[in-house]
Amino acid sequence: MAATEIARQVGEGCRTVPLSGHVGFDSLPDQLVNKSVSHGFCFNILCVGETGLGKSTLMDTLFNTKFEGEPASHSQPGVQLKSSTYDLQESNVHLKLTIVSTVGFGDQINKEDSYKSIVEFIDAQFESYLQEELKIKRVLHNYHDSRIHACLYFIAPTGHSLKSLDLVTMKKLDSKAHLPFAVIGSTEEIKIGNKMMKARQYPWGTVQVENEAHCDFVKLREMLIRVNMEDLREQTHTRHYELYRRCKLEEMGFKDTDPDSKPFSLQETYEAKRNEFLGELQKKEEEMRQMFVQRVKEKEAELKEAEKELHEKFDRLKKLHQDEKKKVEDKKKSLDDEVNAFKQRKTAAELLQSQAQQAGGSQTLKRDKERKKSTKVSTDPSG
Repeated sequence: MAATEIARQVGEGCRTVPLSGHVGFDSLPDQLVNKSVSHGFCFNILCVGETGLGKSTLMDTLFNTKFEGEPASHSQPGVQLKSSTYDLQESNVHLKLTIVSTVGFGDQINKEDSYKSIVEFIDAQFESYLQEELKIKRVLHNYHDSRIHACLYFIAPTGHSLKSLDLVTMKKLDSKAHLPFAVIGSTEEIKIGNKMMKARQYPWGTVQVENEAHCDFVKLREMLIRVNMEDLREQTHTRHYELYRRCKLEEMGFKDTDPDSKPFSLQETYEAKRNEFLGELQKKEEEMRQMFVQRVKEKEAELKEAEKELHEKFDRLKKLHQDEKKKVEDKKKSLDDEVNAFKQRKTAAELLQSQAQQAGGSQTLKRDKERKKSTKVSTDPSG
């Protein structure tokens, strides 16, 4: 009966029993603190807003330092996310701070897709962590966690209504940021009364950064760093990452229970997905083989058609060449015949000319003889 009174059942299979002396596990919180301090902390902030709204200045003011960085231009072709990581130390606590800026956000003429690269970047960090988590040999204790813990969306203080770009982007980031703050940041110190204080001077007056009556900087710093930093880190892991992880695994076909509400076997799921993947792979291989065979046939038909056209062209050229050759040969024969006829006519003419010259010479000789004869007769005295 005494044992029953001492042991009190708290839950199923769990009872609370008293200790008769000091054991030492009450030092677990101190051990956890020492381990955390030794390992260090990481915190990742995404700053979303148009160029020139003071994002870099606010980060400098929040962490009371001067982060190095090049000023962004307004000539970016699209939105680019730039990560810069810094090692900070306060007392004996080390913090690896990553600031992600959206270079070129809101500077494009077409701003419809400006938010997509931001959402894709956030999901890409979740995907990177998930891939590391799913590895057989994983090193999460040394893994640089780049998941975004806080997203600060900067709105221009124009006093007018929100821009459509602001509304669309904040709706897309709704599941990842929540509270509005009116904040002014400054790294310059101005003497106010007898104290040097961080402030901004305007023609109409001075705004003190840490004066809660002037702006919400102190509230933002308390919420973001001094009170809720670990909360934000935990929320990123337990809420936002778990939501992404669950959706991603469900897309891959993994579930906790089968249609009959029975526990789902990871091995069976893996085998089923593997068989499904192999089936799809074989199907794609067969489709690619059929496509390859079809393209080979089409190519062969094209080559045969081209070969046929080439032969036809060759035959045409050959016939044309033969015709031209025959014409040339006929022309040559005709010219040869004309040359031979000309030579014959020339020979005949030369023969006639020679005969005429010979005939002419005989006539002249005959006349000379007759002339001499007549001269002799006339000069004879006996006559």
